[in-house]
Parts: sequence; structure tokens; C-alpha cells
Amino acid sequence: MRIVLRVGGSVVASPPNPQLIQKYAEVFRNLRAEGYEAVVVVGGGAPARQYIQLAKEIGLKEEEQDEVAISVSRLFAQLLALKLGGLEWKTIPTSLETVSEVLNEKGIVVMGGLKPGMTTDTVAALVASHVGAELIVKASDQDGVYTKDPKKYSDAKKIDRLSFDDLSQLMEQDKHKAGIHQIIDPEAIRILKKNRIKTIIVNGKKPENLLAALKGEKIGTLIQ
Repeated sequence: MRIVLRVGGSVVASPPNPQLIQKYAEVFRNLRAEGYEAVVVVGGGAPARQYIQLAKEIGLKEEEQDEVAISVSRLFAQLLALKLGGLEWKTIPTSLETVSEVLNEKGIVVMGGLKPGMTTDTVAALVASHVGAELIVKASDQDGVYTKDPKKYSDAKKIDRLSFDDLSQLMEQDKHKAGIHQIIDPEAIRILKKNRIKTIIVNGKKPENLLAALKGEKIGTLIQ
């Protein structure tokens, strides 16, 4: 089974969490041993947004700010890849074609961003479509999708299941901008909806939640 695992920067990078990075490496190693083929897409989180702000303050354009953020996401991907497979895994894919090659060769790929104007959510959606993945599991800093931002509103309620149409209506922002931060970005939602890729959002602070989602346990939010 081919899957895409989206590890949010909010989980492993905000602030950088060495213990979680080690746990995720172990989880991915075990998944491979169980026969899963997986593409892991890692975000840059708060450090990426800090560098975006720095880029903005020195006068870089939004596309250039995105380039800086992509480099940060690839740095966290490289940390995870090196922990997973050592120096042979130091090179992080920078194109969809390379992703396919590495997946066919190693059975698991760890990567960050791809190009400006595209968040790692969108990368995960594109990769899933490109490699024919059956499922995306996103490890987020929330337990799933809520009726509104649970960090801002105490009356926010978690949603167990919803459609891509419903998800689009819940999101606050409907277009990309450097440093966008919401449970799934708008372009990713459009790709997931177009290709009908089942997606599960779980709390990534516990890596075992990924395994629970893959086993079909009722956890997080199921989007399909």
C-alpha cells in the first residue's frame, strides 16, 4: 500500500523536537518493514515563518520568501532522513520525478517543499496523486479538523468526518501566501478534492496516532 505521511512543522519544528523526530524515524522504519511504501513530507513550522519574516524585512519578494521557507522544510526533512537511513539519505528530493525514483528504489521518501507558491500540504497532495497513493495521513498540532480554530475559540468542536466541500467552507484563507498556517491549505484542498484522495488528520504529538489511522481506528478527522 502506498501512502503519503504529512508531518507538520507545527509538530516537529515548533520548537524543534529531537525526541519526536527520533520517534517518527522509528515509526517510518517499522512501516517500511510492514510493507508500506511511504512518502513523508515534512514542514518547516515556526522556524520557516521566522525566516520568511527575516526575508521580508531585508526586502525579498514573496516568491523569494517562499524559497527560504522551502530550504527550512528540507532541513527538517534531512534531519529525519539521516536519522532514518544515515548518510545515504542525505539528499532530499526536489522534484516529483525524483520522488518516484527514490520510492521505487527505497520504498520510502523523506522530503520538504518543492517550489514557491506551494505549501508542504500542497506538495503532499501532488505527491499522492503522482505516485498513486491511496491515503494521506497528516500529523498536525490539533486532534483533527474543528468547526473553528480551537486555539482562538473555546466553543470549537472537533469534526469526526467531513467532505472536501465542507472542508473548503471551514477554512479562513482561500489562497496561498508565504507562511500560511491553517489545518490544510486551500490549494491542497482543491487537489485532494479533484483526485478524491482520502485524508486523515491526526494529532502528531503522538506518532502512534499515524499507526492507528492506518489500521482504520476511529481517530482524528476523516476527509473523503
